[in-house]
Amino acid sequence: MTSLEIRIADDLGFRVELAAPPRRIVSLVPSWTETLFTLGLDREVVGVTRFCTEPADKVATVPRIGGTKNPDIAAIIGLGPDLVIANAEENRREDVERLRADGIPVFTTYPRTIAQAVESILRLGRVLARMSEADALARDIVRSVSAIEASLGVWSKLRLRTFCPIWKNPWMAFNADTYAHDVLRMLGFNNVYASAGERYPATTLDEALKRRPDVILLPDEPYLFDDGDVEEIKTVMPAPLSRRVLIVSGRDLHWYGVHMVNGLRSLAERLARVRASVM
Repeated sequence: MTSLEIRIADDLGFRVELAAPPRRIVSLVPSWTETLFTLGLDREVVGVTRFCTEPADKVATVPRIGGTKNPDIAAIIGLGPDLVIANAEENRREDVERLRADGIPVFTTYPRTIAQAVESILRLGRVLARMSEADALARDIVRSVSAIEASLGVWSKLRLRTFCPIWKNPWMAFNADTYAHDVLRMLGFNNVYASAGERYPATTLDEALKRRPDVILLPDEPYLFDDGDVEEIKTVMPAPLSRRVLIVSGRDLHWYGVHMVNGLRSLAERLARVRASVM
């Protein structure tokens, strides 16, 4: 192995071997796209999905290769990437396998906790030859999380029960084996679907209310919950709870990488106001 070669296992244990640091990168994950630019890979990113919107000024001129669930494989291959960044939840396994079958290295991430998301950043730093930048970003996130946890006080033990759907028609929630659950846990909230047998269980609003949530949080992605959904839910809820239904940023809840630095802090501040209204 030469000093330029890179050999590392991704989050799923697949070996990624590169003869040299990647110079043509395609990202299939919006949150990682934002992070790649933060790590200083402006010139190396040659393809992104249509959902990759940050940083807006820099992705504006990068070729689009379809969506996260339906990427244009031929377009990706045509860009000649020496590395593709994927995610086990956001991207389909068959698309990743097609790229690998064509000889394109794919680094797949799969964090289900905040700590694992930090580990993913450090692994990305290694495969991208941006170890010092990734280490600095990881430290920023750890400091941000530590400050949030220190500010919780008694709420780290007196957790509000929370229903936080990710979809509607049908309603869908998430269990404890998910990144979003760990974010809520860190912020002092108890996910009422934590013990569900499926990672993303289908449910109904009636069933969710039977689990006696204290708060209902409606993220604006991946499903775009809006004020109309808030009003709809309020009509079927007990009066005290109807005042505790609110929209939150889906990016703050679901995005990994550099967004965690300010996103987790922003979500913590938003939910601190919710707790204050309950007291």
